[in-house]
Amino acid sequence: MRKSDFTEGQRLAILAKQDSGQSVDSICREHQISPATFYKWKKDVAINQDDEKRKIKQLEQENTRLKKMYSELSIDHEILQEGYEMLKKWQTQDAKKK
Repeated sequence: MRKSDFTEGQRLAILAKQDSGQSVDSICREHQISPATFYKWKKDVAINQDDEKRKIKQLEQENTRLKKMYSELSIDHEILQEGYEMLKKWQTQDAKKK
């Protein structure tokens, strides 16, 4: 299979021309590509965008999970810190009594 002469950025620019109102046939003639190639590029871009959306959603879920875990751990740390302070206070009171 022949390697494309177009970079990813050029492909995106060519695909964007359709959004600006040009017909697929005129775009294909201008850049000397077949309509099948144009639609293949369009499909590849859509698949890549879906993959990126899926990855972003997974990262957001992981971020939410980690935030929840951090908040629970920080609460546990505060409770342990308060218990440690109380223990130190009781130990000093016991030492004074003896």
